[in-house]
Amino acid sequence: MDTLRDRWDEVQTRIAAACARAGRSESEVLLLAVTKVFPASVIEDAYALGMREFGENYVQEFEGKRPQLPPLAGARFHLIGHLQSNKSKKAAELFDVVQTVDSAKLARRLDECGKPMEVMIEVKLSEEEAKHGCDPAELPALVEAIRACPHLRLTGLMTMPPWDEDAERARPYFARLRELAAAHGLPRLSMGMSNDLEVAIAEGSTMVRVGTALFGRRKKP
Repeated sequence: MDTLRDRWDEVQTRIAAACARAGRSESEVLLLAVTKVFPASVIEDAYALGMREFGENYVQEFEGKRPQLPPLAGARFHLIGHLQSNKSKKAAELFDVVQTVDSAKLARRLDECGKPMEVMIEVKLSEEEAKHGCDPAELPALVEAIRACPHLRLTGLMTMPPWDEDAERARPYFARLRELAAAHGLPRLSMGMSNDLEVAIAEGSTMVRVGTALFGRRKKP
């Protein structure tokens, strides 16, 4: 039975191969280990192997896990799920990065918490009702609003294309996000997951969000 170390090695090999094909350095692509619906012990195990960037989807879930974690020097926690503005204060307390800012109201709420924080804008490029994010047409105004917030540091964009077994179908969404980021001078692109990280890296991703390929299928409680 494969271990977490085996799966981590395999994911790193995939990232390295994708970077080589794209003529990019491996150092340009960050691996974000997505630990939602897994216990705090899984984060500790991943940290022990060398992982330092962790993604969680739900404020309430991570609020329960965070006190169970010992001090993990150098670890950073990213919120990658939809954030309601009424939970912004708690999110600011728990997370180092919020990748899913999608409105000026949410940005202001986070800024009001007074904690210096890295943020990214989630852009909705899919027609799916369930997907969240800023409409591309509203992106310029939102970029301007966030840059006016003294405690927030806007570093990039993130998106989630429609699920498809054929990873190539995600390529137009990744290419579009890259174009939008370039237009606004934003260097970081959070895009690509377990099934399509190679395509995302080919299109310029600087951060792939990997859960299943590292930790297996999640069994929701």
